[in-house]
Amino acid sequence: MKLTYTGGRLDRAGAQRKDDAWVVAQRARADARVVASWHDRTFVRRAADVAPTPALLPAAVARAASSPDEWVLLGLDTDGTPVFAAEVDDAAGAALAATVPGAEVVELRKVASSMAPSDAAMLAFARGILIWHRRHGHCGGCGTRTERHHAGHMRKCPACGAETYPRTDPAVIMLVEREVPNGPAVCLLAHHGRLAPGMFSTLAGFVEPGESLEEAVAREVLEETGVRVSSARYVASQPWPFPASLMIGFRAVASTSEITIDGDELTEARWFTADELRAAGEWGDEGAALKLPRGDSIARQLVEGWLADQRGAATN
Repeated sequence: MKLTYTGGRLDRAGAQRKDDAWVVAQRARADARVVASWHDRTFVRRAADVAPTPALLPAAVARAASSPDEWVLLGLDTDGTPVFAAEVDDAAGAALAATVPGAEVVELRKVASSMAPSDAAMLAFARGILIWHRRHGHCGGCGTRTERHHAGHMRKCPACGAETYPRTDPAVIMLVEREVPNGPAVCLLAHHGRLAPGMFSTLAGFVEPGESLEEAVAREVLEETGVRVSSARYVASQPWPFPASLMIGFRAVASTSEITIDGDELTEARWFTADELRAAGEWGDEGAALKLPRGDSIARQLVEGWLADQRGAATN
């Protein structure tokens, strides 16, 4: 299963980034490159018939737009070049958008599925860790402003010494399937208020304390739709920096069929046949009554995997 935001090529330099002198030397390198983030959007280059690529800023340009002390080391590229991530303010962001040749500022999700996997993974890494810094600037114990360490991979409280590391919230996401006697198999998809009209996706939810992943799958499906599952099989995982999740994908088998939506998160949930889903439109297709999840999501890959299985079963 090929998942967007996976397949990163950077060496994250986990040992070296704890050495302050080494980090300072990397920031000072003339060949250093910076992934700039402006209002959680990123700079890319696009051309006809060519996949979008990150518009990495030369170190000299990035220094004029942000303080190197605030840069976060993403890692070393395959040629040893250090790659950093940095937030830029309104004035600097507007200037960069106008002066970096061929660059445009985009929402990552709109271009990621058409990028090389390693490029999309790099931009996702930058987005996630910069958002973490912005949201965790104070100590959770005493409230003091924390300081950056380990090239931006740890924040430490100067008052009480508490250390905080970038967090990722685990969330299960599952395609629930059911065999139908004397009929085609079906899968359970739902629509909630955050989705575009007509778009149905797989169920998902955050893992709670003291809960296994399989238990989270069963609980979320039951809470949201009233459907019980008898088993859950892990498929794949996907980093999801929107803002800070790890989506852990499952295929689950339903033991009941009656649907009762929770009314809080979901507006509708339905069982779909493979033929119905193959006839569905894409995200943004205004003329389609039924739309599938975006191509960059593990939800879409779970649906596509199920459709492929149904196609295979029909030929056996």
